[in-house]
Amino acid sequence: MRPFRPGWVPTLVVLALLPGLIALGCWQLGRADEKRALLAAYAERSIEAPLSTAQLQQSDDTAMRRVHLYGRFDPEHSLLLDNRMRDGQAGVELLQPFHDQPSGLWLLVNRGWLPWPDRRSPVAFDTPTQALALDASVYVAPGSTFQLHPDPVGGQWPHLLTAVNPTQLWQQLAREGFAHELRLQPGPATYRLDWPVVAMGPEKHLGYAVQWFALATALVLLYLYFGWHHNKENNHGRRHHSTGPA
Repeated sequence: MRPFRPGWVPTLVVLALLPGLIALGCWQLGRADEKRALLAAYAERSIEAPLSTAQLQQSDDTAMRRVHLYGRFDPEHSLLLDNRMRDGQAGVELLQPFHDQPSGLWLLVNRGWLPWPDRRSPVAFDTPTQALALDASVYVAPGSTFQLHPDPVGGQWPHLLTAVNPTQLWQQLAREGFAHELRLQPGPATYRLDWPVVAMGPEKHLGYAVQWFALATALVLLYLYFGWHHNKENNHGRRHHSTGPA
């Protein structure tokens, strides 16, 4: 068997890159497991009976809980969540404060997606004035969202935002409100819904994991090939030099 002498530079490159590639692959596998658990929890809670707002306030685990509401929208303090895409078309999601009459609690309700083809014109929407019975589900954002600009604190409504912070809104309006967004289920006062449960499915994460592990495998194979091939070339050069003309 030929001796394996890859050299210092390839060895250092492999030592620097290989752990990172493997770690990224394992991280993607972990994310796939998290998404599978999230989808399973959503499927389980989607068939549970809706909670009242009083029960919601007493629950420690509110993510994806279905909630039954009865009350009125506040048409004066609407929020438009920017940079929302549907079928390649730009638009916004409309969120409005909703006053639940049985509990007196304010909730920030996402009524769905609206197209916004021309930013020179305001987004057109209407707000029901009568009391409504609505079903919604709690949406807990998976971490903080990067914002291109700070949220407006005052000025003209509706506010155009890149991320939603209900707690900040209730502080601004001096109201007692629920800390998470609620997304409407099909019924009155809705626009286009089709909420994605997760932005990226488990299969996507598995695909990325395969890519990282494939890169790690290719790096090892190149390292082995270079070590043996480099040693073979050195031996060939030494033999050629020893048999050359004196």
